[in-house]
Amino acid sequence: MNKITSLFNIKYPIIQGGMIWNSGYKLASAVSNAGGLGLIGAGSMYPEVLREHIQKCKKATDKPFGVNVPMLYPNIEEIIKIIVDEGVKIVFTSAGNPKTWTSFLKENGITVVHVVSSSVFALKAQDAGVDAVVAEGFEAGGHNGREETTTFTLIPMVKDKISIPLIAAGGIATGRGMLAAMALGADGVQVGSRFAASFESSSHQNFKETIIGVQEGDTQLTLKELAPVRLIKNKFYKDVQELYEKCPTKEELATLLGRARAKRGMFEGDLTEGELEIGQIAGLIKEILPAEDIVNEMIAEFEHAKLEVVTFGF
Repeated sequence: MNKITSLFNIKYPIIQGGMIWNSGYKLASAVSNAGGLGLIGAGSMYPEVLREHIQKCKKATDKPFGVNVPMLYPNIEEIIKIIVDEGVKIVFTSAGNPKTWTSFLKENGITVVHVVSSSVFALKAQDAGVDAVVAEGFEAGGHNGREETTTFTLIPMVKDKISIPLIAAGGIATGRGMLAAMALGADGVQVGSRFAASFESSSHQNFKETIIGVQEGDTQLTLKELAPVRLIKNKFYKDVQELYEKCPTKEELATLLGRARAKRGMFEGDLTEGELEIGQIAGLIKEILPAEDIVNEMIAEFEHAKLEVVTFGF
């Protein structure tokens, strides 16, 4: 048992990221059943869809699971009410001020974790009363912090500032990556991209197959004027870059982005005009696997790598 397995009452300190259009109840329950902590991604769900996924997840697993809540999305009050009404015990918040909902959630018996991109925000989250933080480096897919601090730089800096449990995220998809993050001070890891390419991920098969074809350098952090997001370099990404050459306003960027661009790409499988969010670590992902196999492979590699370090000193 370590701080993370004790906090969530799970077997392994592996948290599946609550990714939009990927993290439905099937993925969350599969990861929880495998010994990690599965998260339902509320960011791409209408409130009643979220309720349905929570109810189905409770039937699919008797293990702990949680919900990831990006606080910048609409209907936040209704989402929080559903989480409380349905008896969810773990909530990961992101993209907002942790002071807004932490006290209310904790008053309702919920363990709260907040996602941060800097030690400054980690301290603010700790001061707000969260139970742990996820420190996410800019290697991560999807929406990112503006600091562009890499995971291996971020983790020891955050560890130096806080006293609550620390979860590392961004660029972690293997047992060796997990060991490295924990050697730098993390108590556990949050894994997104690797679980996006799982059988149980709710994303489109086209997107999953694109992930396993990604090579080093095929993703880029862009749209910083709106909200920094890491994308696969497809036609939509190239359209964004062409617009940047004209020194666009925020309004022009928002017009190009439009509505539901991420849904179009990841959920509906439009590989040309859709927004395809994935992390840099996708370059190491070569096959689509069941979530249970992903967890088991990570733990086996973690234990083997740890033994190598102890035995051979490398």
